[in-house]
Amino acid sequence: MPIVTARSTRDRRGRGMRGPLAWPPVPAMLTRAERFDDLVLDSADRLRPLLGQRYAATEFAVEDVPPTDPAPWEAQEAPLGRLIGPQGRTPHRVVVYRRPIEARARDEADLGDLIHSVVVEQVAALLGVPPSEVDPRQQDG
Repeated sequence: MPIVTARSTRDRRGRGMRGPLAWPPVPAMLTRAERFDDLVLDSADRLRPLLGQRYAATEFAVEDVPPTDPAPWEAQEAPLGRLIGPQGRTPHRVVVYRRPIEARARDEADLGDLIHSVVVEQVAALLGVPPSEVDPRQQDG
């Protein structure tokens, strides 16, 4: 009678997948979308102290693309971000659109700067102040 053993994940010649190529804590395991989310959260965390008690519950979100029905005051080009007012129990929400920003960025450093610029513009709109008041490095207009 043959002995039955548990089959390994390798083929009969001892070849095959041995394990993952990179372990989870390695940055290589992050997708582009996850890195983008991290950049948005970093910018939001830098601006949180400016929001004060009134806007402390403001949410920051990332969507891949903007909705197909732009607001009447928006230009015909794809918006990079949008401020959504409170709805019921949902607080103010700053939405950053990933695909249009990635399309405009030249490299990783430019991507981080562009994301921060969009977050600053939306927070400035929320507070009703010029972007240079939220971040002195920003230019008005």
